[in-house]
Amino acid sequence: MHAPMSRPTPLDGIRIVDLTQVLAGPYCTYQLALLGAQVIKVEPPGGELTRFGGPIPELNDQGLGLGFCTQNADKDCVEADLKDPDAVDRVLQLIRDADVFVQNYRPGVAERLGFGVAALQAINPRLVYCSISAYGEVGPIGHRPAYDHVVQAMSGIMQTTGTDEMGPVKVGAPYIDYATGLNAAFAVMAALRELDRTGKPQVVDVAMLDTALNLMANNLVSTATTGREMPKLGNEAASRAPSSGCYATADGSLIMLAANNERQFRNLVKVLGSEEWADDERWSDPATRRKNQDALRKKINEAFLSRTAPEWEAALDGAGVPASCVRSIGQVIEEGQPDARGLLTDMTVGSGDTPVRLPGIGIRINGDSMNPRRAPHGPGEDDGKWLG
Repeated sequence: MHAPMSRPTPLDGIRIVDLTQVLAGPYCTYQLALLGAQVIKVEPPGGELTRFGGPIPELNDQGLGLGFCTQNADKDCVEADLKDPDAVDRVLQLIRDADVFVQNYRPGVAERLGFGVAALQAINPRLVYCSISAYGEVGPIGHRPAYDHVVQAMSGIMQTTGTDEMGPVKVGAPYIDYATGLNAAFAVMAALRELDRTGKPQVVDVAMLDTALNLMANNLVSTATTGREMPKLGNEAASRAPSSGCYATADGSLIMLAANNERQFRNLVKVLGSEEWADDERWSDPATRRKNQDALRKKINEAFLSRTAPEWEAALDGAGVPASCVRSIGQVIEEGQPDARGLLTDMTVGSGDTPVRLPGIGIRINGDSMNPRRAPHGPGEDDGKWLG
Protein backbone atom coordinates (compact mmCIF):
# COMPACT_ATOMS: atom_id res chain seq x y z
CA MET A 1 0.00 0.00 0.00
CA HIS A 2 1.41 3.36 -1.03
CA ALA A 3 1.82 6.07 1.61
CA PRO A 4 -0.35 9.16 1.04
CA MET A 5 1.26 12.03 -0.82
CA SER A 6 1.36 15.48 0.79
CA ARG A 7 -2.07 16.88 1.49
CA PRO A 8 -3.67 18.54 -1.56
CA THR A 9 -4.55 22.21 -1.10
CA PRO A 10 -5.91 23.19 -4.51
CA LEU A 11 -7.46 26.40 -3.15
CA ASP A 12 -4.40 27.62 -1.27
CA GLY A 13 -4.15 31.39 -1.78
CA ILE A 14 -7.90 31.85 -2.30
CA ARG A 15 -9.57 34.16 0.23
CA ILE A 16 -13.31 33.88 0.85
CA VAL A 17 -15.54 36.30 2.74
CA ASP A 18 -18.47 34.29 4.06
CA LEU A 19 -21.72 36.02 5.03
CA THR A 20 -23.70 32.79 5.30
CA GLN A 21 -25.48 31.19 8.24
CA VAL A 22 -27.14 27.90 9.29
CA LEU A 23 -26.33 24.96 6.95
CA ALA A 24 -26.18 25.28 3.16
CA GLY A 25 -23.94 28.36 2.95
CA PRO A 26 -21.59 27.40 5.79
CA TYR A 27 -21.28 23.88 4.37
CA CYS A 28 -20.27 25.37 1.02
CA THR A 29 -17.49 27.43 2.56
CA TYR A 30 -16.48 24.53 4.81
CA GLN A 31 -15.77 22.39 1.76
CA LEU A 32 -13.71 25.21 0.27
CA ALA A 33 -11.81 25.70 3.54
CA LEU A 34 -10.94 21.99 3.64
CA LEU A 35 -9.57 22.37 0.12
CA GLY A 36 -7.18 25.05 1.36
CA ALA A 37 -9.06 28.33 1.00
CA GLN A 38 -8.82 30.99 3.68
CA VAL A 39 -12.39 31.59 4.88
CA ILE A 40 -13.38 34.65 6.93
CA LYS A 41 -16.80 34.00 8.42
CA VAL A 42 -18.74 37.18 9.24
CA GLU A 43 -21.47 36.79 11.88
CA PRO A 44 -23.85 39.13 13.69
CA PRO A 45 -22.83 40.23 17.20
CA GLY A 46 -22.96 37.24 19.52
CA GLY A 47 -22.68 34.76 16.67
CA GLU A 48 -25.16 32.96 14.46
CA LEU A 49 -28.06 30.91 15.84
CA THR A 50 -26.57 27.47 15.18
CA ARG A 51 -23.81 28.19 17.70
CA PHE A 52 -26.31 27.58 20.48
CA GLY A 53 -27.84 24.32 19.31
CA GLY A 54 -26.78 20.74 19.79
CA PRO A 55 -26.72 17.86 22.29
CA ILE A 56 -23.78 19.09 24.43
CA PRO A 57 -24.93 21.91 26.77
CA GLU A 58 -21.44 23.07 27.76
CA LEU A 59 -20.62 23.72 24.09
CA ASN A 60 -23.92 25.50 23.52
CA ASP A 61 -23.13 27.78 26.46
CA GLN A 62 -19.84 28.78 24.79
CA GLY A 63 -21.44 29.40 21.40
CA LEU A 64 -19.74 26.29 20.01
CA GLY A 65 -22.68 23.91 19.73
CA LEU A 66 -22.39 20.92 17.45
CA GLY A 67 -24.98 22.50 15.15
CA PHE A 68 -22.30 25.10 14.40
CA CYS A 69 -19.14 23.00 14.67
CA THR A 70 -20.30 20.50 12.05
CA GLN A 71 -19.64 22.89 9.17
CA ASN A 72 -17.46 25.68 10.55
CA ALA A 73 -14.03 24.32 11.42
CA ASP A 74 -10.99 25.72 9.59
CA LYS A 75 -12.52 29.21 9.41
CA ASP A 76 -11.67 32.57 10.96
CA CYS A 77 -14.70 34.07 12.73
CA VAL A 78 -15.46 37.80 13.02
CA GLU A 79 -18.51 39.74 14.16
CA ALA A 80 -20.08 42.71 12.42
CA ASP A 81 -23.36 44.53 12.95
CA LEU A 82 -24.37 45.14 9.36
CA LYS A 83 -26.83 47.84 10.47
CA ASP A 84 -23.77 49.89 11.48
CA PRO A 85 -22.20 51.75 8.50
CA ASP A 86 -18.73 51.51 10.06
CA ALA A 87 -19.05 47.73 10.38
CA VAL A 88 -20.24 47.50 6.78
CA ASP A 89 -17.20 49.48 5.65
CA ARG A 90 -14.88 47.10 7.50
CA VAL A 91 -16.47 44.09 5.82
CA LEU A 92 -16.27 45.81 2.44
CA GLN A 93 -12.56 46.30 3.03
CA LEU A 94 -12.22 42.55 3.49
CA ILE A 95 -14.09 41.97 0.24
CA ARG A 96 -11.75 44.33 -1.67
CA ASP A 97 -8.95 41.85 -1.09
CA ALA A 98 -11.02 38.65 -1.45
CA ASP A 99 -11.36 36.23 -4.32
CA VAL A 100 -14.83 34.93 -3.42
CA PHE A 101 -17.86 36.34 -1.62
CA VAL A 102 -20.65 34.01 -0.48
CA GLN A 103 -24.02 35.05 0.98
CA ASN A 104 -27.28 33.22 1.61
CA TYR A 105 -29.71 36.05 2.25
CA ARG A 106 -33.18 36.04 0.76
CA PRO A 107 -33.01 37.71 -2.68
CA GLY A 108 -32.86 41.48 -2.33
CA VAL A 109 -31.51 41.57 1.23
CA ALA A 110 -27.81 41.64 0.28
CA GLU A 111 -28.46 44.63 -1.99
CA ARG A 112 -30.21 46.51 0.81
CA LEU A 113 -27.26 45.86 3.12
CA GLY A 114 -24.77 47.14 0.55
CA PHE A 115 -23.47 43.76 -0.57
CA GLY A 116 -25.18 43.39 -3.95
CA VAL A 117 -23.37 42.17 -7.06
CA ALA A 118 -22.91 45.61 -8.63
CA ALA A 119 -21.62 47.19 -5.43
CA LEU A 120 -19.05 44.48 -4.80
CA GLN A 121 -17.87 44.17 -8.38
CA ALA A 122 -17.31 47.93 -8.37
CA ILE A 123 -14.77 47.60 -5.56
CA ASN A 124 -13.38 44.22 -6.67
CA PRO A 125 -13.66 43.56 -10.42
CA ARG A 126 -12.15 40.06 -10.11
CA LEU A 127 -14.62 38.77 -7.53
CA VAL A 128 -16.55 35.51 -7.68
CA TYR A 129 -19.93 36.40 -6.15
CA CYS A 130 -21.97 33.40 -4.92
CA SER A 131 -25.59 33.73 -3.84
CA ILE A 132 -27.34 30.79 -2.16
CA SER A 133 -31.10 30.95 -1.58
CA ALA A 134 -34.16 28.75 -1.33
CA TYR A 135 -35.54 29.29 -4.83
CA GLY A 136 -32.94 31.36 -6.68
CA GLU A 137 -32.53 34.95 -7.77
CA VAL A 138 -35.15 34.70 -10.54
CA GLY A 139 -38.59 33.15 -10.91
CA PRO A 140 -42.08 33.71 -9.49
CA ILE A 141 -41.23 32.43 -5.99
CA GLY A 142 -37.61 33.58 -5.84
CA HIS A 143 -38.44 36.06 -3.08
CA ARG A 144 -39.64 33.44 -0.60
CA PRO A 145 -37.60 32.31 2.40
CA ALA A 146 -37.42 28.60 3.26
CA TYR A 147 -35.61 25.90 5.16
CA ASP A 148 -34.75 22.35 4.16
CA HIS A 149 -38.04 20.74 5.17
CA VAL A 150 -40.04 23.46 3.41
CA VAL A 151 -38.10 22.85 0.19
CA GLN A 152 -38.67 19.11 0.60
CA ALA A 153 -42.40 19.87 0.47
CA MET A 154 -42.02 22.33 -2.43
CA SER A 155 -39.81 20.07 -4.55
CA GLY A 156 -42.05 17.01 -4.67
CA ILE A 157 -39.65 14.71 -2.83
CA MET A 158 -42.16 14.26 0.00
CA GLN A 159 -44.82 13.14 -2.47
CA THR A 160 -42.62 10.26 -3.59
CA THR A 161 -41.50 9.27 -0.07
CA GLY A 162 -43.61 7.12 2.22
CA THR A 163 -46.64 5.09 1.09
CA ASP A 164 -50.19 5.81 0.02
CA GLU A 165 -51.35 4.62 3.44
CA MET A 166 -49.08 6.85 5.53
CA GLY A 167 -49.03 9.80 3.15
CA PRO A 168 -46.03 12.00 2.25
CA VAL A 169 -42.96 11.79 4.52
CA LYS A 170 -39.91 14.07 4.64
CA VAL A 171 -36.38 12.72 4.54
CA GLY A 172 -35.00 12.48 8.09
CA ALA A 173 -31.83 14.57 7.58
CA PRO A 174 -31.53 18.09 6.06
CA TYR A 175 -30.00 16.59 2.95
CA ILE A 176 -31.12 19.41 0.63
CA ASP A 177 -29.20 21.93 2.73
CA TYR A 178 -26.01 19.91 2.61
CA ALA A 179 -26.37 18.99 -1.06
CA THR A 180 -26.93 22.67 -1.87
CA GLY A 181 -23.72 23.48 -0.02
CA LEU A 182 -21.88 20.90 -2.13
CA ASN A 183 -23.45 22.31 -5.30
CA ALA A 184 -22.39 25.82 -4.34
CA ALA A 185 -18.80 24.75 -3.59
CA PHE A 186 -18.66 23.00 -6.96
CA ALA A 187 -20.02 26.12 -8.66
CA VAL A 188 -17.53 28.41 -6.91
CA MET A 189 -14.61 26.29 -8.08
CA ALA A 190 -15.97 26.29 -11.63
CA ALA A 191 -16.35 30.07 -11.44
CA LEU A 192 -12.78 30.48 -10.18
CA ARG A 193 -11.57 28.49 -13.19
CA GLU A 194 -13.70 30.62 -15.53
CA LEU A 195 -12.31 33.77 -13.94
CA ASP A 196 -8.79 32.51 -14.59
CA ARG A 197 -9.72 31.68 -18.16
CA THR A 198 -11.53 34.90 -19.06
CA GLY A 199 -10.45 37.49 -16.47
CA LYS A 200 -14.10 38.46 -16.03
CA PRO A 201 -15.96 38.55 -12.67
CA GLN A 202 -18.35 35.68 -12.08
CA VAL A 203 -21.80 35.52 -10.50
CA VAL A 204 -23.01 32.19 -9.10
CA ASP A 205 -26.70 31.68 -8.27
CA VAL A 206 -27.47 28.45 -6.35
CA ALA A 207 -30.99 27.45 -5.31
CA MET A 208 -32.07 24.76 -2.86
CA LEU A 209 -35.06 23.89 -5.06
CA ASP A 210 -32.83 23.33 -8.10
CA THR A 211 -30.63 21.06 -6.01
CA ALA A 212 -33.60 19.12 -4.64
CA LEU A 213 -35.01 18.53 -8.11
CA ASN A 214 -31.65 17.42 -9.50
CA LEU A 215 -31.22 15.01 -6.58
CA MET A 216 -34.17 13.11 -8.03
CA ALA A 217 -33.28 13.77 -11.66
CA ASN A 218 -34.72 10.46 -12.88
CA ASN A 219 -38.13 11.37 -11.42
CA LEU A 220 -37.82 14.94 -12.70
CA VAL A 221 -37.05 13.87 -16.25
CA SER A 222 -39.82 11.26 -16.26
CA THR A 223 -42.51 13.69 -15.11
CA ALA A 224 -41.23 16.62 -17.20
CA THR A 225 -41.22 14.42 -20.31
CA THR A 226 -44.43 12.41 -19.89
CA GLY A 227 -46.51 14.58 -17.57
CA ARG A 228 -47.08 11.61 -15.28
CA GLU A 229 -46.42 11.95 -11.55
CA MET A 230 -44.21 9.43 -9.81
CA PRO A 231 -45.86 7.03 -7.33
CA LYS A 232 -44.83 6.67 -3.70
CA LEU A 233 -42.35 3.80 -3.55
CA GLY A 234 -42.13 3.29 0.19
CA ASN A 235 -39.20 0.91 0.61
CA GLU A 236 -39.33 -0.40 -2.94
CA ALA A 237 -36.22 0.04 -5.06
CA ALA A 238 -36.26 2.79 -7.66
CA SER A 239 -35.83 0.06 -10.30
CA ARG A 240 -39.21 -1.41 -9.22
CA ALA A 241 -37.64 -4.83 -9.72
CA PRO A 242 -39.85 -7.36 -7.89
CA SER A 243 -36.77 -9.07 -6.44
CA SER A 244 -35.49 -5.83 -4.92
CA GLY A 245 -36.72 -3.92 -1.90
CA CYS A 246 -37.05 -4.22 1.86
CA TYR A 247 -37.94 -7.43 3.69
CA ALA A 248 -38.60 -8.40 7.31
CA THR A 249 -36.43 -11.15 8.80
CA ALA A 250 -36.55 -13.64 11.67
CA ASP A 251 -35.30 -11.20 14.31
CA GLY A 252 -37.80 -8.50 13.34
CA SER A 253 -35.18 -6.33 11.68
CA LEU A 254 -35.18 -5.38 8.00
CA ILE A 255 -32.90 -6.10 5.09
CA MET A 256 -32.75 -4.12 1.87
CA LEU A 257 -31.59 -5.85 -1.27
CA ALA A 258 -31.17 -5.12 -4.95
CA ALA A 259 -31.35 -8.17 -7.18
CA ASN A 260 -31.95 -6.19 -10.35
CA ASN A 261 -30.24 -8.15 -13.11
CA GLU A 262 -30.53 -11.81 -14.11
CA ARG A 263 -27.30 -12.91 -12.45
CA GLN A 264 -28.27 -11.25 -9.18
CA PHE A 265 -31.74 -12.81 -9.28
CA ARG A 266 -30.38 -16.30 -9.80
CA ASN A 267 -27.86 -15.81 -7.01
CA LEU A 268 -30.63 -14.53 -4.74
CA VAL A 269 -32.88 -17.53 -5.19
CA LYS A 270 -29.89 -19.82 -4.70
CA VAL A 271 -29.13 -18.16 -1.35
CA LEU A 272 -32.81 -18.47 -0.44
CA GLY A 273 -32.60 -22.20 -1.16
CA SER A 274 -35.16 -21.96 -3.96
CA GLU A 275 -33.21 -22.21 -7.21
CA GLU A 276 -36.27 -23.69 -8.90
CA TRP A 277 -37.91 -20.24 -8.87
CA ALA A 278 -35.55 -19.12 -11.63
CA ASP A 279 -36.99 -21.82 -13.91
CA ASP A 280 -40.62 -21.35 -12.92
CA GLU A 281 -42.49 -20.01 -15.94
CA ARG A 282 -43.92 -17.21 -13.79
CA TRP A 283 -40.47 -15.84 -12.94
CA SER A 284 -38.08 -17.13 -15.60
CA ASP A 285 -37.29 -13.69 -17.08
CA PRO A 286 -37.66 -10.04 -16.04
CA ALA A 287 -40.93 -9.53 -17.94
CA THR A 288 -42.68 -12.52 -16.36
CA ARG A 289 -41.32 -11.62 -12.93
CA ARG A 290 -42.79 -8.17 -13.21
CA LYS A 291 -46.11 -9.58 -14.42
CA ASN A 292 -46.28 -12.02 -11.51
CA GLN A 293 -44.48 -9.96 -8.93
CA ASP A 294 -47.09 -10.27 -6.15
CA ALA A 295 -46.64 -14.03 -6.00
CA LEU A 296 -42.85 -13.70 -6.17
CA ARG A 297 -42.72 -11.09 -3.41
CA LYS A 298 -44.87 -13.33 -1.20
CA LYS A 299 -42.40 -16.19 -1.67
CA ILE A 300 -39.41 -13.95 -0.97
CA ASN A 301 -41.11 -12.53 2.13
CA GLU A 302 -41.71 -16.01 3.50
CA ALA A 303 -38.13 -17.09 2.80
CA PHE A 304 -36.54 -14.12 4.56
CA LEU A 305 -38.43 -14.90 7.77
CA SER A 306 -36.29 -17.99 8.31
CA ARG A 307 -33.05 -16.19 9.30
CA THR A 308 -31.90 -12.92 10.87
CA ALA A 309 -31.00 -9.83 8.89
CA PRO A 310 -27.24 -10.08 9.67
CA GLU A 311 -27.24 -13.73 8.57
CA TRP A 312 -28.95 -12.86 5.32
CA GLU A 313 -26.61 -9.94 4.71
CA ALA A 314 -23.55 -12.15 5.06
CA ALA A 315 -25.01 -14.83 2.79
CA LEU A 316 -26.08 -12.38 0.10
CA ASP A 317 -22.74 -10.58 0.22
CA GLY A 318 -21.01 -13.89 -0.33
CA ALA A 319 -23.18 -14.47 -3.39
CA GLY A 320 -22.59 -11.03 -4.89
CA VAL A 321 -26.12 -9.76 -4.28
CA PRO A 322 -26.18 -6.11 -3.07
CA ALA A 323 -27.86 -6.09 0.34
CA SER A 324 -27.71 -4.38 3.71
CA CYS A 325 -29.38 -4.60 7.07
CA VAL A 326 -31.23 -1.39 7.88
CA ARG A 327 -28.72 0.24 10.22
CA SER A 328 -28.65 3.22 12.54
CA ILE A 329 -25.95 5.88 12.14
CA GLY A 330 -24.34 4.61 15.34
CA GLN A 331 -24.10 1.11 13.94
CA VAL A 332 -22.45 2.36 10.76
CA ILE A 333 -19.85 4.26 12.78
CA GLU A 334 -19.25 1.33 15.16
CA GLU A 335 -18.57 -1.07 12.30
CA GLY A 336 -15.62 1.05 11.19
CA GLN A 337 -16.13 1.91 7.52
CA PRO A 338 -16.19 5.72 8.10
CA ASP A 339 -12.96 5.48 10.12
CA ALA A 340 -11.34 3.34 7.44
CA ARG A 341 -12.16 6.08 4.95
CA GLY A 342 -10.89 8.82 7.28
CA LEU A 343 -14.28 10.53 7.19
CA LEU A 344 -14.28 11.72 10.81
CA THR A 345 -11.64 13.73 12.66
CA ASP A 346 -11.25 13.79 16.44
CA MET A 347 -10.81 17.33 17.77
CA THR A 348 -11.31 19.20 21.03
CA VAL A 349 -13.50 22.28 21.15
CA GLY A 350 -14.02 25.08 23.63
CA SER A 351 -12.50 26.00 26.97
CA GLY A 352 -13.11 22.54 28.39
CA ASP A 353 -11.44 20.75 25.46
CA THR A 354 -14.67 18.89 24.74
CA PRO A 355 -14.00 16.01 22.34
CA VAL A 356 -15.95 16.12 19.08
CA ARG A 357 -15.81 14.22 15.80
CA LEU A 358 -16.11 16.41 12.72
CA PRO A 359 -16.51 15.38 9.08
CA GLY A 360 -13.94 15.67 6.34
CA ILE A 361 -14.71 16.58 2.77
CA GLY A 362 -16.02 13.12 1.92
CA ILE A 363 -13.63 12.39 -0.94
CA ARG A 364 -10.03 11.20 -1.00
CA ILE A 365 -7.29 12.76 -3.13
CA ASN A 366 -3.89 11.06 -3.21
CA GLY A 367 -5.06 8.98 -0.25
CA ASP A 368 -5.92 12.02 1.88
CA SER A 369 -9.44 12.60 3.23
CA MET A 370 -8.77 16.31 3.77
CA ASN A 371 -10.20 16.69 7.25
CA PRO A 372 -10.32 19.89 9.31
CA ARG A 373 -7.12 20.95 11.03
CA ARG A 374 -8.37 23.86 13.16
CA ALA A 375 -11.22 23.56 15.65
CA PRO A 376 -14.20 25.90 15.18
CA HIS A 377 -13.56 29.37 16.59
CA GLY A 378 -15.73 31.22 19.09
CA PRO A 379 -17.88 34.25 18.20
CA GLY A 380 -15.66 37.13 17.13
CA GLU A 381 -12.48 35.24 17.97
CA ASP A 382 -10.65 36.66 14.94
CA ASP A 383 -11.93 40.26 15.08
CA GLY A 384 -8.48 41.59 15.96
CA LYS A 385 -6.87 39.79 13.04
CA TRP A 386 -9.27 41.05 10.37
CA LEU A 387 -11.23 44.05 11.63
CA GLY A 388 -8.53 45.91 13.56
